[in-house]
Amino acid sequence: MTAFLLMKKILVSFATAFQNIRTRFFHTVLSILGIVIGVAALVAILSLIDGMEQYAQEQITKTTSLKAILVQSNPYKSVNEVQVRKADYGYFNYNSFSKMRSSLSKPTTAYLYWRQNGEITATVTTRKMGTIITGLGLPLHPDITLVQGRAFTETELKNQQPVAFINQKLARQLVGKQPKKTALGQQVMYNSKALTVIGISADKDAKVGQLLMPITLLSDSSLKATPPMCVVEADKVEDVPALKTELETWLKTNMKNQLADFAIITNEQRVDQAAKGFLLFRLIMGLIVGISVLVGGIGVMNVLLISVNERTVEIGVRKALGAKKRDILWQFLSESITISTFGSLLGLVLGLLSTMAFIPIITALTDVPFQAAYTWNTFILIMVIAMLIGVIFGTYPAMRAARLDPVEAIRRE
Repeated sequence: MTAFLLMKKILVSFATAFQNIRTRFFHTVLSILGIVIGVAALVAILSLIDGMEQYAQEQITKTTSLKAILVQSNPYKSVNEVQVRKADYGYFNYNSFSKMRSSLSKPTTAYLYWRQNGEITATVTTRKMGTIITGLGLPLHPDITLVQGRAFTETELKNQQPVAFINQKLARQLVGKQPKKTALGQQVMYNSKALTVIGISADKDAKVGQLLMPITLLSDSSLKATPPMCVVEADKVEDVPALKTELETWLKTNMKNQLADFAIITNEQRVDQAAKGFLLFRLIMGLIVGISVLVGGIGVMNVLLISVNERTVEIGVRKALGAKKRDILWQFLSESITISTFGSLLGLVLGLLSTMAFIPIITALTDVPFQAAYTWNTFILIMVIAMLIGVIFGTYPAMRAARLDPVEAIRRE
């Protein structure tokens, strides 16, 4: 019963406050123009920043998979803030890579890469060509597509068969004006090894030639000089943290406790870095726009102080009839909260409309498919701001009204 009476009292107070706003509608709107503009600017900025963050995350996801974990050897150590190459460090070969891959408990696809600029010699013409030498394990990455011939098999990989496939750029360099498919079956020399070309891969806009061969053909000295890179791709994004922990455990156990020789990188770090940058930007812009909101709060205080002066007699009569200080205090606080909420809602609507107007202009000028993002966090923040402004800037006028002496207040008539 007590709770019901309290709720009824609160509703009556807000209804009275709303009635007082209606009687001085234009004066109230002009007085709270600051809060309307401030909240509108805050909504617009937060929505645009949320849209920018969403766009950035989409671009990161397109360029790099959030499911990928990069494991790379770190052959350097810091000595007096100078990077010095270590005499001994851990690195992957195909055997250790296969063991690591089979130890993982979650469904994954793992790739092993070794890459270095090098020189090959065409055995037919003895012509030397600079190219990118890439050592690979299996499976091949989906980005590698064969347009002629085939890639090497698991058997050829394990048995260290001297085979390779090349990209279209290198095929053109190898055969000149002849059809590119004539490069199939030819031999090229790399590091005194005669490699038979068994396939041709798509260029993918490559500007240089590329030769791709089984990583098992590389010596341990070559692997140590330029450590291979391992990419583990999880089937599900939520498996990435667990897989990262498993990789760390495996490296500690199987790489002579040389975990410090490896860097384990996830693309979630890039997303986190972007999120931190946008959070900083959001806070800075929010503080700047907050000045306008403070100006709006002063407008709310101005409205209430005028209201106290205009209703001095009413306050005196109510106190003479038995109204307590807390009743008067609550009446003006509820009016303050109502005014600030009203101004915040107007600002919210204005902010949403302004972002809708800004987006086509931004899209036309930047040619970027950018959209504002409206989140519940923004709406909740606006409501919290409205309540805080109502309480903070309504407290002084409410206390002033509550302290009025009823006799003196009635005498002002």
